[in-house]
Amino acid sequence: MRLALIQLKVTKDKLANLQHASEKIREAVKEHKPRLVALPECFNSPYGTKYFPEYAETIPNGESAKTLSELAKELGVYIVGGSIPELGEDNKLYNTCTVWCPEGKLIAKHRKVHLYDTDVKGGIRFKESDTLSPGNQFTIIEIDGHKIGIGICYDIRFEEMAKLYRIEGCEMLMYPAAFNMTSGPLHWELLQRARANDNQLYVVTISPARDETADYVAYGNSMVVDPWAKVIKQAKEYEETIIADIDFSLVESVRQQITVFPQRRLDMYGTVKKI
Repeated sequence: MRLALIQLKVTKDKLANLQHASEKIREAVKEHKPRLVALPECFNSPYGTKYFPEYAETIPNGESAKTLSELAKELGVYIVGGSIPELGEDNKLYNTCTVWCPEGKLIAKHRKVHLYDTDVKGGIRFKESDTLSPGNQFTIIEIDGHKIGIGICYDIRFEEMAKLYRIEGCEMLMYPAAFNMTSGPLHWELLQRARANDNQLYVVTISPARDETADYVAYGNSMVVDPWAKVIKQAKEYEETIIADIDFSLVESVRQQITVFPQRRLDMYGTVKKI
């Protein structure tokens, strides 16, 4: 399965963001013919609690959703639409990833489960829960017989969620994510390699490009990690599209060589899905 990960610079102009994303998707499909194209977290909006209410849209009737639907159908590809601020039917705000099939239909919607609330003395303070509500579901998509678990950014820190995706048969985890300049250098690669190693699957992240003039500066470095926990593709800081050819047979090969899942002591411990 060929992936195109589009690391975009995001501005305060929503229409310009949508037009730019559309151009980059068309370029990637024309040049590389991927099966799946993925965008970053908050690709239509600056990342910040003060922006979420202003940029929020309904799904699937909002402008961003319609744009992705039309692109998927026009180009005949799957699109993992990063995330956008969503105005839910309950009038709450969510950080939401949409997934579109080549017919232009919405096949999945993942609301960020774990909200990023942090207050580091002398460092960054950020509370998504000031404006956002958490999602309450796991999201698995299936493309060409391969299951892919979806998370958003902070979701990657929660190993139980990743393990439950593995238990459900996932061979890849995909996280649109906007780590910052504090956590990015420390944990971005570490977390991806850890999730890949623990669960013996591919881990894919798609970040916004770095913009030092933004209120929230994203780390960039979108990445693909294989089931051996090796980084096989990595962007740099700024705008870039990276292409990765995924060999899912490697997943089974790794799992046969290091048989950690059959050897877990479920008589002593376990990870249980409750919803």
